[in-house]
Amino acid sequence: MVNLAEHRVFSGSFKKLYGEGMHLVEEAAEYLDGDGRVHAKSLTRITATLYAAESMRLTTRLMQIASWLLLQRAANSGEMTRDQVAAEKSKVRLDTASAFEADQCWGELPEPFRDLVGRSLRLQALVQRMDGEVYGQRRRADDRRTVNPVSDQITLLKTAFGR
Repeated sequence: MVNLAEHRVFSGSFKKLYGEGMHLVEEAAEYLDGDGRVHAKSLTRITATLYAAESMRLTTRLMQIASWLLLQRAANSGEMTRDQVAAEKSKVRLDTASAFEADQCWGELPEPFRDLVGRSLRLQALVQRMDGEVYGQRRRADDRRTVNPVSDQITLLKTAFGR
């Protein structure tokens, strides 16, 4: 039986997924360093707080996806064995949450930013599915944490405001 996700990850068609993922990373970085800064200045205080928190989630999510893609590329090119990739990818988290449309201020965020978040979430879901199909759902006990959105928000706010 052919595992389609495994075939996609370990074949030439991976280049397209890799390119899309890395392009999204670059696009997000350009937006956050450019237009995103301008857009953020016009937001209300509460929306600006959501923007700051969601920006951190976005960059975290994209860096984790990029790490996963780089590991798969290393396996494809023969730089790493699949076992080495499996060991290293245990450090990659593909479960970065989002306030995506659940927060009352979500609609006040700039549309290009909401678009980036939505595309990053779709890419993360695709990578999660592929990862699960290729490597199985092996998770260490310490990786299984209870999602606590309030705690996550407090941590993000402390990080954003340096406290």
